[in-house]
Amino acid sequence: MPAWAWAAASCRGTSHVKSGTQKQDAFTCFVAPGGFLVSLVSDGAGSASHGGEGASLVCRTFATALRRHFEASSVLPDDQALWQWLDGARDRIGIAASRRNLTPRDFAATIVLAITDGTAVLVAHVGDGSSVARHADTGTWTALSWPAQGEYASTTFFVTDDPVPELRIIRLNQPIDALATFTDGIERLALDYALGDAHQPFFRGMIAPLANSGVLGRDDDLTGKLAVYLDSPAVCGRTDDDKTLILAVRR
Repeated sequence: MPAWAWAAASCRGTSHVKSGTQKQDAFTCFVAPGGFLVSLVSDGAGSASHGGEGASLVCRTFATALRRHFEASSVLPDDQALWQWLDGARDRIGIAASRRNLTPRDFAATIVLAITDGTAVLVAHVGDGSSVARHADTGTWTALSWPAQGEYASTTFFVTDDPVPELRIIRLNQPIDALATFTDGIERLALDYALGDAHQPFFRGMIAPLANSGVLGRDDDLTGKLAVYLDSPAVCGRTDDDKTLILAVRR
């Protein structure tokens, strides 16, 4: 069974600090039965009054469903299951909205879900943000799914979109030994827009401490250091949005 180590942090963007609004990102990361790493981030829409709550509902819905799935199965979920869980998240958001006399759009959020056992990777993606993986044979990082832009500049798609959300499902049947999943606040640092792929120097530098730590499971020390880095002037000077980043390596 593969063993994983990970560090994950989420920091409020400077624009939210200035406006006095809460962080709207949410995330979860865990190893499911069978050695499957589950890495999931969600970003509440800036224009949505309860986007952060929507992001939390998305993460909780998928995390619960995936734990149940891997308790009963030793294979990656199929497309039908992913759509069912997405519908479940939409239903939970709809219930939360109706209880407050709001609309689901008030809870709009994205999702980037990556699942891997090291031999293959599955990504389910609605909206911006991205997940990238390092090929075990070449050591090269590749973007598994690119951020989606909506009809207008600085817009994207959300889980709550009607009638059907723009869900992209990507499967890579190649061995990987490292994975990163992040919200759009990290895109300018992590992606090479000229090449349309992962920014190699960024991920080589970010993954090295985790690869060398020797820790299994959640690395608390590096998680704390990652949070400090994401909230540093060097990062905040390039993005004023919320920033969430999950880094994982296979031992």
